[in-house]
Amino acid sequence: MTPSTTKVDELAGLVARGGVAVLSGAGLSTESGIPDYRGPTGRARRAEPMTYQRFVGSAQARQRYWARSHVGWREIGHARPNAGHRAVAALERHGLLTGIVTQNVDGLHQAAGARRVIELHGGLDRVVCLSCRERTPRAELEHRLSEANPGWEADGVINPDGDAVLTDEQVAGFRMVDCTGCGGLLKPDVVFFGENVPRPRVDECFAVVGGAQALLVLGSSLAIRSGLRFVTKAAALGLPIAIVNQGPTGADADASLTLDAPLGSTLTDLTALLGAE
Repeated sequence: MTPSTTKVDELAGLVARGGVAVLSGAGLSTESGIPDYRGPTGRARRAEPMTYQRFVGSAQARQRYWARSHVGWREIGHARPNAGHRAVAALERHGLLTGIVTQNVDGLHQAAGARRVIELHGGLDRVVCLSCRERTPRAELEHRLSEANPGWEADGVINPDGDAVLTDEQVAGFRMVDCTGCGGLLKPDVVFFGENVPRPRVDECFAVVGGAQALLVLGSSLAIRSGLRFVTKAAALGLPIAIVNQGPTGADADASLTLDAPLGSTLTDLTALLGAE
């Protein structure tokens, strides 16, 4: 569906006032080839996300996760920002945004040039040791995993979390590696299901919304509390809320403006109207 010119003009009028906080979700990254959860490319019903409890409690679960993630990283790690990410970065450069809160773990906002980005759920480009808490680049781990698994090859459909669907036979031959510093378990620096977002990070996100003049939601169905709570906060503050998403969201009733439309073309039109290309 193409948004009406009137609605895009209305969105431009809202953003032109400045002081806009952005909340982005998986739908913003689908045009970069990363599937989302509940939108048109969503595979939520087919993907079984890893929980923190299973990850730390089972060596077999960790082996399965890292094998699948090793394959998935080939696609996620090479994904590039799309027109939507570039448009958000342009709005920031133009001085119209107070900050960007993203539910995504792909790092594409930063790759597009955005600076004030809070990764609510962390980032797949980093790895953390659960014992000594040292953080290292994902590229370093990928090199070590490749060296530990010479000749191991597998392919599978990529899930929204950045891992791939593999068979038990494919996973069985995969070798994991541990922290080079202390020998502890390595985990991607992202928040798994069953794990809490660090409170200081949540507070920082609330501060961005609380200091804004409006909230712009991009590509999120707002089906879970993780992102919905920030829209609820904005509504309680009486801020105008605009939502651009393909499909309905859990906060449409709170929005002053909703656009059911592709993110890339809509945001490109928006920056053009604002002279912020």
